[in-house]
Amino acid sequence: MTDTARKNNEPTPVLQGVGVGLRTQHYRDFLNAPAMADVVSPASADWLEVHSENYFGDGGYDLHVLQTLRQDYPLSLHGVGMGLGSVLGYSDLHISRLQRLIERTEPTLVSEHLCWGAIAGRHLNDLLPLPLMQSALDLICQRVDELQSCLQRQVLIENVSTYLRFAKDDMSEAEFLAALVRRTGCGILLDINNLYVNQHNHGEDAQQALRVMAGLPIGAIGEIHLAGHLQTDICLVDDHGSQVADPVWELFKQATQMLPAGIPILIEWDTAIPDLSVLLGEAHKARQILATAPMPTPAPSQEIAAV
Repeated sequence: MTDTARKNNEPTPVLQGVGVGLRTQHYRDFLNAPAMADVVSPASADWLEVHSENYFGDGGYDLHVLQTLRQDYPLSLHGVGMGLGSVLGYSDLHISRLQRLIERTEPTLVSEHLCWGAIAGRHLNDLLPLPLMQSALDLICQRVDELQSCLQRQVLIENVSTYLRFAKDDMSEAEFLAALVRRTGCGILLDINNLYVNQHNHGEDAQQALRVMAGLPIGAIGEIHLAGHLQTDICLVDDHGSQVADPVWELFKQATQMLPAGIPILIEWDTAIPDLSVLLGEAHKARQILATAPMPTPAPSQEIAAV
């Protein structure tokens, strides 16, 4: 066990229910939860997710808060800076810092994005889309294999929102991710808001994407994200700066009827962050949908052509 192992050698808790993303604005709410029981109810967050890179430092207040809260909340680490699809790949330093954070916090889940983010030695600080073609799939499979081997654990890969598609795409994003799962044994972090944003921006079929995901082996989808987006005159922007939109809630309802029960749900909110009570209100909506959802109808296995 590590120097920060759980008290009394307790096992890492299982993620279940609805969690929220932990942001600095809400540190005190969670740390002071018992004293603020009449104001907010952090207990309504079943688990917490953080952006891994914000806790890479050796020490400091952020890491102190995370190590304190992990004693009471199951934890998911969500990476936003690795850039699995970047031409030169990720840095050894990034992996070593992630490994150290995993040792310190013992998260239940670790996730990354299906994207690239660096070129010519410069990190672009964005989740940029990959071409959905064979050569990109081969590259990502190699990178995911390497990452899971380094970390000695399964990693979830998230579908991303995009504002363009490549002319040479020869498969859908859902088909790409399904093939990735079958070749590497990784899991999927399914972002429902991103499905809707891409459907709107590219005229795609989010329901068909859900059907492909539902055809994966039980347990392949390890987490679901829900978030808000910004509507402009040109497109939808995945800004995570508002409450979940009604069409996304409707798509989530459809997902509960297609996907296995018990997948943990996360409410994401990264810009214009409101009071914690607003996030917890969104978590409550998700729980209400889960409570009234019919049992999922088993989907026929969707065989993806050899790719």
